[in-house]
Amino acid sequence: MEFLRRAVNPWGQEVFIGIAWDLMWAAAILGGLFVIGHAVYVWKFAPEGRDRTPERAVTDGSDLPDRIVRHSRSARAFHWLMSLTMLLLLITAFVPVIGIRFPWVTLHWAAGIGLLVTVVYHIVHAWGWQDMRAMWIGNDDIDAGRLNVRRFFKRSGPPAPKAGKYPVDHKLYHNTIAVVSVAAIVTGLLMMFRVDTPFWTRNPYILSDATWGIVYVVHGVSGVALIAMVMAHIYFAVRPEKWWITRSMIAGWIRRDEFLAHHDPNKWVIDRAPKPPSSKAGVGSGAGIPEGVTRDRARDS
Repeated sequence: MEFLRRAVNPWGQEVFIGIAWDLMWAAAILGGLFVIGHAVYVWKFAPEGRDRTPERAVTDGSDLPDRIVRHSRSARAFHWLMSLTMLLLLITAFVPVIGIRFPWVTLHWAAGIGLLVTVVYHIVHAWGWQDMRAMWIGNDDIDAGRLNVRRFFKRSGPPAPKAGKYPVDHKLYHNTIAVVSVAAIVTGLLMMFRVDTPFWTRNPYILSDATWGIVYVVHGVSGVALIAMVMAHIYFAVRPEKWWITRSMIAGWIRRDEFLAHHDPNKWVIDRAPKPPSSKAGVGSGAGIPEGVTRDRARDS
């Protein structure tokens, strides 16, 4: 199995021209094995009640609303638009490899521009209207991750403390896919100089052949990594015990019992004070939120 493809340029130099297509199949197989392995583990070997029976709540939560906002409209719009562009990028990148021919180059770079726009929007939105530290991994997250790994392999031991808004596995996935996506976007923008677009005329000579080879390899590795990561993300999104998270990305809210079962109210602080109804649609902080839903003080994402 080859990992990189090479060619000899007109000057007799051997340069990289991309990753081996075998890596695409390897990523798909590894993603499939992970999905099957995790499903079998949860079905047969997971500790009793793991991810099924909510733990005892640290508080009765009687002063909390029935529905608690987890994702704002803008955050949900970003997520689904980014998902659409990501899937389109993967389809247009790898379906031609299996012999299905269509005008994929234009669709591919157009989807890449769409991904760039959504990522830039997310960065601006997170910087200006959210708490950027929400996805930082601290000592508490590391300790929780260590306990989760020990419990996973030993199938026993105390559960990890409840997280704030985002548990450590969510933070790890978010940060990893952010790095991979940025690598794919930057290299993809460079590769656009090799094709004619409405933005500029192609100029394949802005980089040397050796540098282009590095660009191709980084772009390809990012692409195959996204195959496995997207497969895992979709798998967890449709698991029955994770559906409450997926629903929050559709409707925006989680129930009070779900909040108490999975989150520490001391880490994700919810405004428990009732808010008076607004007299005009679209006026006030509760505009557009279903009755009984509140926002958290640390800025909803």
